[in-house]
Amino acid sequence: MTTPGEAMISVDEARERILAFFGRLPAERRPVLEALGQVLAEDVVAPFDIPPLDNTAMDGYAVRAADTAGASAAAPVALSVIANLAAGYVFEHEVGPGQAVRIMTGAPIPQGADAVVPFEETDEPLRGVGEAAAKGSSVRVFKAAMPAANVRFRGEDVGMGQVVVPGGRVLRPAEVGVLASLGVVEVPVYRRPVVAILSTGDEIAEPGTPLSPGHIYDSNAYSVAAQVKKFGGIPRLLGIARDTVEEMTARIREGLVADMLVTSAGVSRGDFDVVKDVLAREGAIDFWTVRMRPGKPLAFGAFEAPGGRKVPHLGLPGNPVSSMVSFELFGRPAIFKMLGRSDWERPVVRAITRDAVGNADGRRFFARCIVSRGDDGRWYASLTGAQGSGMLTSMSAANGLAIIPEDVPGAQPGDEVEVLMLDWEHAP
Repeated sequence: MTTPGEAMISVDEARERILAFFGRLPAERRPVLEALGQVLAEDVVAPFDIPPLDNTAMDGYAVRAADTAGASAAAPVALSVIANLAAGYVFEHEVGPGQAVRIMTGAPIPQGADAVVPFEETDEPLRGVGEAAAKGSSVRVFKAAMPAANVRFRGEDVGMGQVVVPGGRVLRPAEVGVLASLGVVEVPVYRRPVVAILSTGDEIAEPGTPLSPGHIYDSNAYSVAAQVKKFGGIPRLLGIARDTVEEMTARIREGLVADMLVTSAGVSRGDFDVVKDVLAREGAIDFWTVRMRPGKPLAFGAFEAPGGRKVPHLGLPGNPVSSMVSFELFGRPAIFKMLGRSDWERPVVRAITRDAVGNADGRRFFARCIVSRGDDGRWYASLTGAQGSGMLTSMSAANGLAIIPEDVPGAQPGDEVEVLMLDWEHAP
């Protein structure tokens, strides 16, 4: 760590310095379903073929394709039905010339058969709806079947010994399903980081308690905890620390069992912003201000925990929008790195702004906006309203952050800007 200072640095440099501290957490074994969203720590190899046997892709009749040659509606081929076969059962005999087995989707193809004729290409639909009518002793086929028609072959999805899910992959619902198809119940994945979250300030009240004059409810802890959870971490709320060095020190020490400690407020230049003072005493901390808006005041460093472990600390601004934007830009990449994920960068689109966006102070401005597709197929960005850093509803309405670079004085309606997309699901 460097000596604490007040020099304002760029967003990119701040993120680079933060990410340099973090590494992938150790692996642990987790039940497959609970590992959703985590990164697989090693390859998963198939112990058998999938499917394990040739089977039918649809309901119909297992036949010898040659027996159906020339079949048509005008000249159907009649076959003798020797069995009815449901999925989960095996026909122990062989299908001979002129024979067929009535078969349900997923059932193994009987020996001798090499094709499946769907019900709708036979006279079964014409025989009525009763079970006795459906399961007749013979069937007429109205269309010739090609060899392998409607047959799923052994190992066509997964072959025994194949790496089915490689290490390093994020487990999505599809991977969970594939692992379950292999009979896997637990997998080694990189551990989810525990993030301790501490709010600071004499004016902060816990939601659910009476609100005294001059107080506000603590939204920062909940919005940041929700971000932690959404990004794959495990939030641990430490409550509210009052503006005294003694209480701040005690509460911060409670958070040193976590993988990262996050505080909100107390890192600016105010008379009662004591977090920076405690940090300077208790840890090796860089203080900096970041050339961004919202979110200029930011602290990052590390505390010495019992056993010599260093716990990284991210000190967020107190304004709720600043807190959320700062955690998006710096906390999210840190969580992803601890998870073993490299895909922390959000997608960026170029959109035409519908509103004027000012940027007069030489900082990178992240304007809350809603991005939608226009009639011309292009992306358009509209501000979510006033852009004050205390207006949390401006984040609630946004699905992106329009980026105005440090050296650009602003944007006018019709200008094209880059937008960091936060939520594609809510892009109209």
